[in-house]
Amino acid sequence: MKKGLLLLLLCVMAGLSVMGQQAYTADEARRLFDEKYKMVFGDEGCTLHYAVNIIGIYKTEGTIWYKQNKSKFIDEKYNAWNDGSTYTRVDRNKRLVDVYSITDEARDKYASKFTFEPDNYTYSAHEEKGQYVITLKAKKGVKGVKEAKCFIDKETGYPESLRVKVFIFSTTIKISNFYHGDIPDETFVFPEQLYADYTYIDHREK
Repeated sequence: MKKGLLLLLLCVMAGLSVMGQQAYTADEARRLFDEKYKMVFGDEGCTLHYAVNIIGIYKTEGTIWYKQNKSKFIDEKYNAWNDGSTYTRVDRNKRLVDVYSITDEARDKYASKFTFEPDNYTYSAHEEKGQYVITLKAKKGVKGVKEAKCFIDKETGYPESLRVKVFIFSTTIKISNFYHGDIPDETFVFPEQLYADYTYIDHREK
């Protein structure tokens, strides 16, 4: 995935832990977001199941793991490992392995559409219908995601969905099976031995 898209899923992790409030200041909303952002990309890591459907453009679901600057995902067609410096994607149907530098946006044609940097947004939060809701709105001139609305279950504190607006279209990313902690570093290492008979294409500069 889709590093940009995967970064957007972080918004969903911004579960509000402060009970008994109906609305939150911008500073409170940002602080709570930052706490959960650190939880997702921190030393303990996390995993979750996601489902996204951008009508006419892109549809998939799968499982993703995060830890610090590393990630791994498995969806209906691809497996991918990001060990922090190298992005390795396996197309199971074509029996093809593509290897990229993690900084190469060519690794995913959707990455540039879903770019996300926390400081590029303003934050607000409130409670409604048994959920906490955090809204992120892009500052003037920011490309990629224009708005994100995160819905978190009040009772469990777990993310349930993320509504994202990119350019002129919007989509909802549904989240389930969230788990935090005890994600081993080995999760993010590409198991080359399992794909020894696949075709390899190395896109990194020599």
